[in-house]
Amino acid sequence: MLQDLHDPLLDASLKGFPHDCPPLRRSAIAAKNWNVLNGDLPLPLAVIKQDVMQHNLRWMQDFADARGVGLAPHGKTTMSPQLFRHQLDAGAWGMTFATVTQARLGVAAGARRCVIANQVFTRADLQGLDDLRREHGDLQVVFLVDSSAQLALIEEWHVRQQARQPLVPSFDALIEIGVAGGRTGCRSVTQAIELARQVRSSRAVRLVGVECYEGLNAKGDTAHDEPYASQLMDQLLALANACDVEDLFETDTVLITAGGSAIFDLVAGRLKPVLRRAVQGLLRSGCYITHDQGNYKRMMSAVAARTGCGNGLEAALEVWASVQSCPEPGLAILAAGKRDLSYDWEMPIPLASYRKGPGGEMRGQVQGQMTAAPSDWKIVGLNDQHAHLRGTGLEHASLKVGDLVCLGISHPCTTFDKWRWMPLVDANYTVVDAIVTYF
Repeated sequence: MLQDLHDPLLDASLKGFPHDCPPLRRSAIAAKNWNVLNGDLPLPLAVIKQDVMQHNLRWMQDFADARGVGLAPHGKTTMSPQLFRHQLDAGAWGMTFATVTQARLGVAAGARRCVIANQVFTRADLQGLDDLRREHGDLQVVFLVDSSAQLALIEEWHVRQQARQPLVPSFDALIEIGVAGGRTGCRSVTQAIELARQVRSSRAVRLVGVECYEGLNAKGDTAHDEPYASQLMDQLLALANACDVEDLFETDTVLITAGGSAIFDLVAGRLKPVLRRAVQGLLRSGCYITHDQGNYKRMMSAVAARTGCGNGLEAALEVWASVQSCPEPGLAILAAGKRDLSYDWEMPIPLASYRKGPGGEMRGQVQGQMTAAPSDWKIVGLNDQHAHLRGTGLEHASLKVGDLVCLGISHPCTTFDKWRWMPLVDANYTVVDAIVTYF
């Protein structure tokens, strides 16, 4: 049911949900007036700061609008129908996904334009995609093609389906340009053009555009990233122009798409080449909705320096944990670990500590002390359920058992997939809404 998708029933089987609260709908949560700092919810707890998230939604949409391109945010970051809806309502052209399974969630959440930024070729996925198109007559979905072998598998499936069910429509595809030593994608323009000719001759696939992904080799160093992105975009546009000259596109509007969450500014201005057909440029950034305190914060600093955009995106995602033990000088053990926090790019970043006032807190009256984390505080190790926080000197003695520590993260994708729900909080950490995820 759509109600269960958009307004799901939450209960105490979800970590971070109050143990003594009966099941309730997402839409009823704000009325509870829960506050994270008051201890109304069990920790650890991942939260999204609502005002910062709204800022990021506006900022990224304005960035795309100013460059005349559409925004198709990558849904794999959050896998949350509530956040998909926020992105679409903010003006996104559509959504991007990595798999047909992810796309099904996006379509159920209301997306009617989908880019599957990956190769589709298995029988199960082709059938699933065909079923999805038949269920939703207004759905536009495209996926990537980068080899004759993939095209052959699609054509085999298409022939079998035509024998069972005539008038099976062809799939819409983008030729992908890749990077040597990287992931998928044709390794040369020559190879890509030859594949485009094969797609043009196929009855199973229509060529509707071209694609690349520049984020994999981004360094956050403009001296490296500018020539790297420029060379990749040169190849992408050479492919687009060649396909246009040879009349290989089978669409009125050609899709030209690139753009991860790291150096999107270096490709955005080149997604609207002049072709004989209309062009729809698409940025596919995904992490912008919550950003982070680590890798993408560093990347954003370089974007800001290149564009003069000021601070730009800001971190909206935090994980709060309790100090559960201070077993020796300079060491505090936090009750959060690999089950709760991303650690694939770097360890979580201590941002602040919070100590409740004398006698605790009354609901709706936060009176404790918030203190910025000293610069020497570091998470030096994670276990499944524990984080090892170290710091030198007497500063670290200011922590005691029962205090709260706020942790920033690096790489939001691998924090979202550790939570089945997250509360949205206001500036005082009062819960005002919630989202759920489907990983």
